[in-house]
Amino acid sequence: MADRLLVDAMLGKLATHLRMCGYDAAYALDRGVEADDRLLAIAAEEGRVLLTRDRQLAMRAAESLALEAHGIRDQLRELQAAGYNLTLAAPPVRCGTCNGHLDAVTADEPTPASVPSPDAESVWQCRDCGQYFWQGSHWDDVAQTLAEL
Repeated sequence: MADRLLVDAMLGKLATHLRMCGYDAAYALDRGVEADDRLLAIAAEEGRVLLTRDRQLAMRAAESLALEAHGIRDQLRELQAAGYNLTLAAPPVRCGTCNGHLDAVTADEPTPASVPSPDAESVWQCRDCGQYFWQGSHWDDVAQTLAEL
C-alpha cells in the first residue's frame, strides 16, 4: 500500500486518523484545493493515491481508492479491507493538524503550560506548525476505534 495519500475535502477526519497511523496524508483543504483537476494534478505530481468518496473523480485518477462510507469507522474499515495498516505509529511521526514531521521534545526544552512536561511524558512537536502532541485521551480514543475495526 502506498504511504503517500491525498485525502479529498470530504474526508478530513480520515486524514487525521491516517496521520496518526504514520501515513503521509495530505488533505485537500489544508492546501486550499477543492477543484477536481487540481486534486488530480497534485496526486500525479506527488505520487499520491487519491482517497475520495467521488467515484467519478476516483476513476480519473492514476491511483485512487473510492470510499463509500460516510462515517469514520466505516471508512477505516474500507481502508483496512483494501490492505492499509491501521495501527497507531509508535512513536508518532506525523502532525495530525498539518501532516508535518514530528520531533521528540527533550526534557530540557521549554514547553507551554498546556503541554505535559517532557520529563514526565513523551511529547513531540511538529516541525512545520509547531503544534505539540502527546499520547493523551485523544490518542486513547483513536486506539480504541482502531482496535474495534
